[in-house]
Amino acid sequence: MPCRGGGRPGPDGKDGDRARLAGRSGPRRTGAVRGPRGGAAGHRARLQTATVSRAPARLVQARVGSRLGMADRTSRTARRVFKRTVPGPLHDERSWAFHLGPGGRDLVLGIEWLREAFLLREPGYPSGITVPTIVDIPTGHVVTNGFERITLDLGSRWAAHQRDGAPDLCPERWRDEIEDVADKVYRDVNDGVYRCGFAGGRQAYDEAYRRLWERLDWLEERLAGRRYLVGDTVTEADVRLFPTLVRFDAVYHGHFTCNRQKLTELPALWACARDLFQTPGFGETIDFAQIKAHYYVVHHDINPTGTVPRGPDTRGWLSPHGREELGGNPFGDGTPPGPPPPSERVPPLGSTTVDV
Repeated sequence: MPCRGGGRPGPDGKDGDRARLAGRSGPRRTGAVRGPRGGAAGHRARLQTATVSRAPARLVQARVGSRLGMADRTSRTARRVFKRTVPGPLHDERSWAFHLGPGGRDLVLGIEWLREAFLLREPGYPSGITVPTIVDIPTGHVVTNGFERITLDLGSRWAAHQRDGAPDLCPERWRDEIEDVADKVYRDVNDGVYRCGFAGGRQAYDEAYRRLWERLDWLEERLAGRRYLVGDTVTEADVRLFPTLVRFDAVYHGHFTCNRQKLTELPALWACARDLFQTPGFGETIDFAQIKAHYYVVHHDINPTGTVPRGPDTRGWLSPHGREELGGNPFGDGTPPGPPPPSERVPPLGSTTVDV
């Protein structure tokens, strides 16, 4: 459940948490790195995220969650405790690489590959090396890579370190509905595009395709008359939907053969996606060039040539969406985050290449 935690199946149908350190140590481990001391520049924990890959649950969701709640540079407590870094868009059998950083390393942890932090925590760690991951800076050990727990813990266990005015993404009065909608989004949309892209045969593909488009049709109808998926503010449900929408035309439509329609051909979903993109804390986490570089270069079995497409044109993301007429306030009683620090700024829309 999105507001309470718990595992869900991955694209292979297995319990995703069993393949993650969070499943071995329990989600409370995320709260174990809240101390105010330690690490470079006084930071205690390092959140490894990326601008690419399987975003809903794993990447942009964690980055958006932290941008909405913890990234304001005026939050001195958060700055003492929490520091983020972003690997490059590529990985191989050795895991995510810090190949875009000076010297090809994470400058705080001193590692070239994210797997090094996993192996410090559990020598011989046999499962997937995934992001987002929280690493304890003093020890260099992975604390958790349980993506569903991380975003929730940023808003609960780490609440004491949030900036003033951080919004509540899972308010109690809407909690049951948020959990229900977010579960549907995760199962049929976030995972659904992957089930299409990596289907092992016609039957598996047809089933994944059917479920994906039935859910997208349901979302299109739901969003036709309301600005947000639940209530009148941005919630965890919107945060989970956004990363799949923002990647849909650039990657999932063609690369994963989810090609009944483009996002830009679905009026309510396209307007909703633009509304979120233009909301502080969302669009500033998106680097379309790195997104495309990751999917089209790393997935050799789907794209053997590694050719990265030049399109689509992304300038439409800044076009008027008209969703304000539906009412609501994205941050409720809270306030928007400030601009990201220079180290986390992404290229402007229209940038089409990335040095990989």
